[in-house]
Amino acid sequence: MKRIESLSNSLVKYWKKLVTTRKERDQSGEFLVEGFHLVEEALQGTDVLNLIVREGVEIPATWNIDNIYMVEVTAAIAAELAETERTQGIFAHCKQPDFEVKPSWKKFLLIDAVQDPGNVGTMIRTADAAGMDAVILGKGSADPFNPKTIRSTQGSIFHLPVLRGELVDWVEQLQERDIPIYGTALDATSVVYNQVQKTPSFAVIMGNEGSGISKELLTKTTKNVIIPIMGGAESLNVAVATGIVLYHFATAE
Repeated sequence: MKRIESLSNSLVKYWKKLVTTRKERDQSGEFLVEGFHLVEEALQGTDVLNLIVREGVEIPATWNIDNIYMVEVTAAIAAELAETERTQGIFAHCKQPDFEVKPSWKKFLLIDAVQDPGNVGTMIRTADAAGMDAVILGKGSADPFNPKTIRSTQGSIFHLPVLRGELVDWVEQLQERDIPIYGTALDATSVVYNQVQKTPSFAVIMGNEGSGISKELLTKTTKNVIIPIMGGAESLNVAVATGIVLYHFATAE
């Protein structure tokens, strides 16, 4: 096991960049996760390049880490890498998963410029729970490998294909497959979400917290839906709205 004691070590500086800089994550195709739960999920769901452990921290005996390179670090280095206030002192340096689109995929969540990492992470987690086949992140959306996004997924980032792409292109591809596409919009043509007939295949588009789905995408949908507000709230949180709509369509027989 290698041991690093200096904050100025080049590897420590690189890991810190993976935590703080999207550009570094995008260019390298790598990212860092923190905490026992997420590290265990990473070990089961993607390629782990290094397992980083604070001195004195014990690794669970059930973990299969025979082929994983181990690095022990000081408490000061662990604190430097940590995004949580009370770090558990364990991190995984990982490769970003590379997913191949499969013709068998029939259920999609498309995310249009949702900027908050916590919301994006919760939407990925919800899509995983609802049995989606893939999540597509459009331009302007939070980085799926941002540490806050990863924590909000609670490991679903390792279970469910999350791809980044041009949503207009995706909508056109799904239309070619006759997959219904439902947008969420506050306009006169929208219908209440639970009045739409369910089908085994579908795609749902959820939009930006403030401005909603782009007008270009809304003109390409099969139908646009709305969630009625019963009380005095102006709107629903986008991640909560995602759960309501996805579970409606996901329960098709």
